[in-house]
Amino acid sequence: MTQTKTYTKYVSQNILGQLGVSCYILADTFFISQAAGADGITVLNLCLPLYNLIFAVGSMLGLGSATRFAILRSQGDGRAHRYFFNALVWAVLLGLPFMAAGLLGPGTLLRWMGGDPQIVALGLGYTQIFLLFAPFFMINYIVQAFVRNDGEPALAMAATLSGSLFNIVFDYIFMFPMGLGLPGAALATAASPIVSVLICSRHFFKKESGLRLEPRLPSARLLAQSCQLGVTGFVGEISSGVTTTVFNFLLLGLAGNLGVAAYGVVANFALVATAIFNGAAQGAQPLISDCYGRRDIAGARHLLRLGLATALVLAGLLYGAVFFFAEPMAALFNSEGSAQLAEYAARGLRIYFVGYLLAGVNITAAGYLSAIDRPAGAFVLSICRGAVAIVGCAVLLSALFEMDGIWCSFGAAELLTGLLTLYFLRREKKTA
Repeated sequence: MTQTKTYTKYVSQNILGQLGVSCYILADTFFISQAAGADGITVLNLCLPLYNLIFAVGSMLGLGSATRFAILRSQGDGRAHRYFFNALVWAVLLGLPFMAAGLLGPGTLLRWMGGDPQIVALGLGYTQIFLLFAPFFMINYIVQAFVRNDGEPALAMAATLSGSLFNIVFDYIFMFPMGLGLPGAALATAASPIVSVLICSRHFFKKESGLRLEPRLPSARLLAQSCQLGVTGFVGEISSGVTTTVFNFLLLGLAGNLGVAAYGVVANFALVATAIFNGAAQGAQPLISDCYGRRDIAGARHLLRLGLATALVLAGLLYGAVFFFAEPMAALFNSEGSAQLAEYAARGLRIYFVGYLLAGVNITAAGYLSAIDRPAGAFVLSICRGAVAIVGCAVLLSALFEMDGIWCSFGAAELLTGLLTLYFLRREKKTA
């Protein structure tokens, strides 16, 4: 199979898997909007930063450890499998604080995120349940990353899609026929990674599997080596949480809960878009890491060019869809028929999604630098686009242009990051 065909196979399957995850988030939002209206969407949007933090830790452990595994395996290192069990142990340990927060202080967390008494009361059960299942979300990231990097991207995709389908079906069952409301939505979401891990587990019984569970005490050294390469995944996820938190507080000041609900609509569709580009970058990662481990620099750069071309094509298609269908997209989550919510969300979608014309390129470049063991450059790109630039742009532009300024800040941040992307890719080409 040629390199281009292999790339197409890995990337398409991983994009489908990531789309499955983002689609269940959309379904979650849709059902919640039907059950609790704009307040329900506000609860979900206030909880998104907590989800992002959990996913960030899982992504860092999974992507980083699996990348290190792929590089060492391609070099013939028989100890590569140690990163798998180590990542699982650390997922459990790092999940404990989230579980403690779920038991002891979910209401406090919601208040810290800007919720008023009505929103806190509505979201208490929802927040508590998903925090208690935090380790399972992290373990799911790890298992899928290793299965994909061990040569079975199709199984990882099938597991993701199955978990997402389970979530969508049981969202409806728990929320409506069983009458559990928002806690039912959280329960369906919390159970979906368990389904995904169970499906992925069949990989471990195959003779060709390079993974095995070898119990060892948790190693901080292996964790640090993994985190170096997983930092782009961490920053990519945590940045969404930082951005959502900042946007929420700015929008509460400008338009109250309705502004936050409008951003909830935009943010959920943005999660789908980001998932597509992350899927493309993560799908190419094991192939790039394999080339790097074998010192095939030309092959790695060919994969980078394919990734950049893919990102540009996908960005054009996404923006076309959003531009022409912004009103129907906003209407999906406007069960109360609020004209103001519809106007805020549709305008926000059209302005915000311009940023993806550059975001795909920046995500692809950061993933490439991580895959070839250049964690410093990957970190700078990720932290710039995900936190520093977008927070600065949001605060400045919202002061100048109010809500339009908030929607524009994403594109402005991606433009600034794009300049850094050019610098790091040129430097890497000169030093290779």
